[in-house]
Amino acid sequence: MKKLRELSHQIFGDGYSKWIFLLPSLILLAFFALPLVALMYRSIAPDFLVNALSRQAFQALKLSLITSSITTLVAVILGTPLAYLLARWKFKHKAWLELILDLPIVLPPSVAGLALLIAFGRRGMFGSLLSELGIGIPFTTAAVIMAQVFVAAPLFVRSARIGFSHVDKQLEESAYVEGATQWQLFYEVMIPIAIRALASGAILTWTRALGEFGATILFAGNLEGVTQTMPIAIYIGFERNLGVAMALSVVLILVSVILLTITKQLDKEEE
Repeated sequence: MKKLRELSHQIFGDGYSKWIFLLPSLILLAFFALPLVALMYRSIAPDFLVNALSRQAFQALKLSLITSSITTLVAVILGTPLAYLLARWKFKHKAWLELILDLPIVLPPSVAGLALLIAFGRRGMFGSLLSELGIGIPFTTAAVIMAQVFVAAPLFVRSARIGFSHVDKQLEESAYVEGATQWQLFYEVMIPIAIRALASGAILTWTRALGEFGATILFAGNLEGVTQTMPIAIYIGFERNLGVAMALSVVLILVSVILLTITKQLDKEEE
């Protein structure tokens, strides 16, 4: 084996060792890039704008933008205090709480949708109580938001938790010495320092909510203009109108590229 390596080195030089890393990397990158390139290429057609601006596409895009924005707002408002608590406080069973929060990230979307339906469906564990009050959640726009929050908000909590945990403890101790309250420490010290991590988490949450499909279709259904988001419209369009499906797919890709570029720029600035 040693002689074989020496012979290969003599034949190919240092470039041979580089190809050991470069070749498999190129194969995997090509596997990721080629389907996206094929989709973009096939979408270039005279009727692209017609499909992208069709009534179904416009309603799905509008609903997705509204619901994903509300989801991100909910994640920021409720998730920021929770992330701060997990990052800076010590308490019993903290590891189990973190496990519960991280679980929706790895759960299959269909399982998430089924869990929401069993919990908040009309005959669900808590949904039946809501039904007696005249509140019906499944197959409404509220159900879309709940499904998105369930699968996307943990991404914000995770990012914010990391941001808060990286704040130097000496700053925290200095703030207490200066007489700062817990709220002043959180608002005037922690938030400004961890703002990039919070912004990055919010963008990831918005992107994940925008692309949510499995939990939404199980819990909210497919009602045009009410619960039919862009991913669901793409799925339905694959059978009924392929042009609309491809147009919406391209829009999602472009939005995702823009948001990921912003996220990477924030990460570079933080470094």
